[in-house]
Formats: sequence, structure tokens, C-alpha cells
Amino acid sequence: MPESSHTQTRRNQHGDYPQAVSVEDFRRNLAAVRARMDAACHRAGRDPTGVRLLPVSKTKPEPSLRLAYAAGCRVLGENKVQEAFGKWDAMQDLADLHWSVIGHLQTNKARLVARFASEFQALDSLRVAEALERRLQAEGRALDVFVQVNTSGEASKYGLPPEDVPAFLNALPAFHALRVRGLMTLALFSSESERVRQCFVLLRTLRDRLRQSAPARIALDELSMGMSGDFEIAIEEGATVVRVGQAIFGARHLTDSHYWPDEPSSKEPRP
Repeated sequence: MPESSHTQTRRNQHGDYPQAVSVEDFRRNLAAVRARMDAACHRAGRDPTGVRLLPVSKTKPEPSLRLAYAAGCRVLGENKVQEAFGKWDAMQDLADLHWSVIGHLQTNKARLVARFASEFQALDSLRVAEALERRLQAEGRALDVFVQVNTSGEASKYGLPPEDVPAFLNALPAFHALRVRGLMTLALFSSESERVRQCFVLLRTLRDRLRQSAPARIALDELSMGMSGDFEIAIEEGATVVRVGQAIFGARHLTDSHYWPDEPSSKEPRP
């Protein structure tokens, strides 16, 4: 899709996102994000109801999450499994609040995801699939999952190389507790919007190609791509889920290495 003045990436500094400190703040921020989503859908000729907003609450304290809930959020995304589990445990009084784990998962933490998460968006190894399957079977639960693809080619990002995705998908029907919904990616962290766009184009093109040969029980309807700085571009290129944190909750005054502490590089984008 051609570049427009509306689709520049927004690589804001921390202070550019005011903190949401009241229900009214959250309602205003959510409305602003959804207006931008609707505008991107309009430019792309898409139905806005086909794009889901996933508010990302990582690093934010429980009171902030409760304000977001009061403003209408019913699903929250978290990167760090133990942090997410603690929040879930403390907020079980909110029975209709669901949790999406969107960060890299170590196999020894699969038991936590199996207990509380309704969605896992970073599946990129059979070892993790096996660990999740075993734990989910023990819990008597199933889990929606997205396969993470490294579309930028950066060593600092998790995710399968695009060329490895077909074989990986072919192995997943063996895991009956995992409901594969689609693909996920993190784009380049760049102010050059066309370079960012190409990451999203690659994921959509890969999904469209694999849809024709996907095994039974493997659904590739969803594309999770786009965050606070680039979700409009992602929507223009076919995103069905956008993961937005700072534009809703406000800036995080911590280094990026806090969000992805186990990654080989701290230069990750911020939802």
C-alpha cells in the first residue's frame, strides 16, 4: 500500500505518552486509539470490526489495570509470564478479565501459562509446544496460540525464520490442546515506515500462501502485528490483532531490557 502522511511510524520517547491515572484517561486513550484504527481500516477498505485491539499492560501495577478494566478492557496482554501470573492471581475477582501472553516463553514456565492464559502469541519452538501440551492436558484446558515469525531478520528477535514456518505448522496438529489461530510478528524498530511496512507485508504474504496447504485444525485467520508506534501501518497491511500498550496506559519509565530480559539484545520495540 502506498505511503501516506497518516501512516508514519510513531517512535515516541517515553515522555510522549502521558500516564493514564483515571478511568476517564483510559476511556479517552482507548477512544483515540480506536479512532486511529478506524481511520486505518477506512484507508485500507477494511471493516473495523475485523481488527481486535489488545491492550498491553506489561510493567503496569494492578491499580492501573483495574482502571483499564473499569474503562472497558476485558483482555490484557503481558510479556513476562511470572508478572502476568501474579496479576491474574490478584485480580481473580474480575471473572471476565482474560490474559494474553505475548512474550517469549521458557519451557519451565509453561505450567503458569497453562493455568491462567487464554491466549499465547509467541509460539516458536516444538519444545514449548510440547511443554504447553503436557501442562494443558493436566489442567484440562485448551489454549489459543499464534506462531511467532521473525520477519525482520534481526538476531535480537525471537520467532521462526519465514522459511521454517511450513514445517513447523505441519507438526502442530499433534498438539491437541493448542488451537492455532494465526501468525504474529514484531516489526523493525525504525522510523522508516516503508521498512516497517515490509515486515507486515511479509507476514501477510506468508499467511496467504500457507493458508492453501495448512494441515487440518490449523487456522491461519489471524495476523497479530502492530504496536503503539506502527499499528496503523499493520492494519493497512492486514493485521487482525494490534498490541497497544503505551498509547493506552502511558509511557514506561524503564529500559527495554526490562521487558525482554532473556533476549540476546535489548533493542526490542515497545508495544
